[in-house]
Amino acid sequence: MRPIRFGLIGAGWRAQFYSRIASSLPERFQLAGVVVRDELKRRGIERSWNVKGYETAEELIEAANPDFIVSAVSKSAAADMLVRLAGLGVPLLAETPPAADTAGICALREKIGPQARIQVAEQYPFQPLHAARLEAIRLGLLGEITQAQVSAAHGYHGIGLIRAYVGIPAGNRMEVSITASRFISPIVEGPHRDRMPTEAGLTDSVQDMAWLQFGGGKLGVFDFARDQYFSRIRGERILIRGEKGEIVNNGLRYLADYDTPIETECKRMSAGAGGNLEGHYLKGIIAGERWLYRNPFAPARLSDEEIAIAECLEKMGDYARNGVGFYSLQEALLDVYLACQIEEAIRTGRTLQAVWEC
Repeated sequence: MRPIRFGLIGAGWRAQFYSRIASSLPERFQLAGVVVRDELKRRGIERSWNVKGYETAEELIEAANPDFIVSAVSKSAAADMLVRLAGLGVPLLAETPPAADTAGICALREKIGPQARIQVAEQYPFQPLHAARLEAIRLGLLGEITQAQVSAAHGYHGIGLIRAYVGIPAGNRMEVSITASRFISPIVEGPHRDRMPTEAGLTDSVQDMAWLQFGGGKLGVFDFARDQYFSRIRGERILIRGEKGEIVNNGLRYLADYDTPIETECKRMSAGAGGNLEGHYLKGIIAGERWLYRNPFAPARLSDEEIAIAECLEKMGDYARNGVGFYSLQEALLDVYLACQIEEAIRTGRTLQAVWEC
């Protein structure tokens, strides 16, 4: 099968993930062109990425005929870009959040009809450890899931993970009771996206916590501080509870039968450690004698985030060919809506009864 050919709008930090993936997996993905409005920057991208640059999406589509377009623009520009590209007749993968607030959600739903071919690059469920945990759930090892506590991602990313773990589909109507609070505490400043600390100093760590009561007796707990993404002293925390087992971070406990408890660990299996000469890449994640995840892009040398984004590209290729979606615009807007309701619950100090209707 020929490589998936995609066009890219934007050349910022997130867009660079897509360029690296295409360079690492040329047999799977081909970057057909990049849209950068600034001519000087566009010429620099052409040289450093070895790809053709274009001033507009229309020029890229006409010249390169990609299977789909990836929009990796700033959060402030994302909604207008979606509206503009939706009418071009090419499937679109939106990298950045599709809306920033409830008003933006309503406006976007009005401007973009259901016929638009849009998916959103929600990569977190495809990160290897999250994918392994979801496979344990799919296999029924934990039984019916009743609770997920997720401290791994901000905003709609965290909400999407909670729904995936608890098994809450994005239906036409949803009612959720939300209680939330914010806790601010000192932390030694750590790395940022584009700079490293040069001396020890304290800064504020802003931690948002929310309790989401879904229907059917299911609970989601959102807990995140943004310094977790780069901090060397703050890590992610996951607790998933089902009727016959639970996952705590990488630990897996479940019942083989009513009086046979099994306790094991999700262990990363990688090449290239010690005397291993296979290369340097993730093979997969194993628990006991069971593979919960196998890296579909091995032996490419990719980070977990890049593996997950590559999975989005692969699924987007299938969507462009066959119409099989994986995270629709409506689903993304639901998660943005719930994230906005958490912000409102923090602001007001009240328990909100959030109602979502498609």
